[in-house]
Amino acid sequence: MSRQADRDANHALRARFDDVASQYQRLRHGLDDIQERLSRLAVTAESADGTVRATVGARGQLIDLRLDREIYRRGDPDELARTILRTVEQAVAKTTGQVQEMVGEYLPAGSAAAGFVRDGNFGNLLARQDRIMREAGDGDDR
Repeated sequence: MSRQADRDANHALRARFDDVASQYQRLRHGLDDIQERLSRLAVTAESADGTVRATVGARGQLIDLRLDREIYRRGDPDELARTILRTVEQAVAKTTGQVQEMVGEYLPAGSAAAGFVRDGNFGNLLARQDRIMREAGDGDDR
């Protein structure tokens, strides 16, 4: 009976390893595709009144800014600055969503890396390890 239990446990471990290895291979092969798609990503947002168009790249960097001539007739530089900022923020938000979707095609939804891509929180990268260390520490107190 013990040998059967060992075989069953080994079979389960092997199946889990194969699953993890398969996920890794999928991610590894997809990295070149993601890198290429990210290098070409350009997202544009337009202000509500149509006078400002901002285009940002995959990292949220401003790569193009277009101002309609009408904007110069208003004469309020503070309002222009606010409109530009709001429009760039909209473009960045769109870009973030697209990058998350792209990367999400290759990362497991609940993974630490997916969490980091989603919210930029470095704590997500070590959350699982932190939990394991806390649990291991709790075991030492007994």
